[in-house]
Amino acid sequence: MWQRETFDELTTKKLFEIYKLRSAVFIVDQERIVNDVDDNDLKAVHVYDELNGQLAAYARVFLKAPGVVTFGRVVTAPAFRGQGLGNELLQEIMEAIKDYFPGNEIEIDAQVPVEGYYRKFGFTTVGKPYTHAGSPHIKMVHPAL
Repeated sequence: MWQRETFDELTTKKLFEIYKLRSAVFIVDQERIVNDVDDNDLKAVHVYDELNGQLAAYARVFLKAPGVVTFGRVVTAPAFRGQGLGNELLQEIMEAIKDYFPGNEIEIDAQVPVEGYYRKFGFTTVGKPYTHAGSPHIKMVHPAL
């Protein structure tokens, strides 16, 4: 069942599970040296799903600037990939934006390999690829919901 919680609503156990998944994928698997835990966690709405008692998919959504909302740390746990959770997660992200941040333009820093994925959901590319946290990214935008 999909959940949406602010930082203060997360239990310490859930927060631990989120940080464990994010570091396993974004730092270990992708071999990036990056400070995954940052102040954006404090202001984000955390969107996640659990299957069989395990954290299966996760993302965070927050205001990037006045009038601009963003999301990131989009991840599906390796054990749950290939089951359509990525599509469900993005739908949940967009619903969370409608509920928590309506009327704000959406702007993301997408990893280049998934640029086409976000295009299927109405995002458009702005500018040229750039390196962020050691991997190629591209800025993408979506009209306000």
